[in-house]
Amino acid sequence: MSSETPLLASRRRTLFAAASLLLGPALARAQQEEPTFSTSVKVVSILTTVLDKRGGIVRGLTKDDFSILEDKRPQTIRYFATQSDLPLILGLMVDSSMSQQRVMDEERGASFRFLDRVLRPNQDQVFIMQFDMAIRMRQELTPSVKLLEEALAYVETPSRRALQSQRGGGTLLYDAIVRAAKEVMLAQQGRKALIVLSDGVDEGSEAGIAEAIDAAQRADTLIYSILFSDALAYGFPMGGMAGRSALARMSKETGGGFFQVSKKQPLEAIFDAIQDELRSQYNLGYISDLPVRVSEFRKIQVTTAQKGLVVQARDRYWAKR
Repeated sequence: MSSETPLLASRRRTLFAAASLLLGPALARAQQEEPTFSTSVKVVSILTTVLDKRGGIVRGLTKDDFSILEDKRPQTIRYFATQSDLPLILGLMVDSSMSQQRVMDEERGASFRFLDRVLRPNQDQVFIMQFDMAIRMRQELTPSVKLLEEALAYVETPSRRALQSQRGGGTLLYDAIVRAAKEVMLAQQGRKALIVLSDGVDEGSEAGIAEAIDAAQRADTLIYSILFSDALAYGFPMGGMAGRSALARMSKETGGGFFQVSKKQPLEAIFDAIQDELRSQYNLGYISDLPVRVSEFRKIQVTTAQKGLVVQARDRYWAKR
């Protein structure tokens, strides 16, 4: 039972009311200002891989080892982390056009082994998309190795009936990348990469290479290209090399890596190298010194203080208003 007298209780209520009148506007302003401050801060994150002259991964660098320019203006690195344990979101993009018919079994087998090694239960997710004269999502994003392996078994070159009824182009490489970036990757958060197995030849896409690169960059997605071609698919030994520059360009401009299957570097070894890169990245974050007034692409350049190192990072980002 309270021992407070009616007079003391009345004074307490009067003081509380006065304090509310004095502090109320300040509290209201603080509540309004807090979300405005937090939502106005837009961090630009850049996943970066650093290689030495021999192509080996360089680990152990610190924030002070890096510099970032945005449209040639120096930026202050505010966030830094080594990305070894964060979840991976991967898209396995398989060229299933007729030019890949003789290498399809090897692609499928190496992909099986890659998924077995790279996918961590309840952490990483992968989808499988194949492209030839059509684009087919064989398996939506899933952490299940079993579902992915079942889907891979159905990745095959077109049937004779499909070829007879074909209309339009034969290898929709750029359209497939645009679709994967816009329909899957754009809505995801974290470390995102498309792994493209192809000879790099596009025939019939509505999108061009620039549009494919734009779509990947807007989705903050790296492209790892693997040039795997049947040397005689085009009727002469070097026919499959026509797509080399396209694959290399997409990888370079999105911050991924470019690889070419050869006797010295078989497909399985390339998958191991990609896995190693994805597990050994640096995440650099900064807040632009120039507020975004109009949505636009802004060029970025990441360098290291140590000479002779190669930095793999995207060369621009989509600054959204």
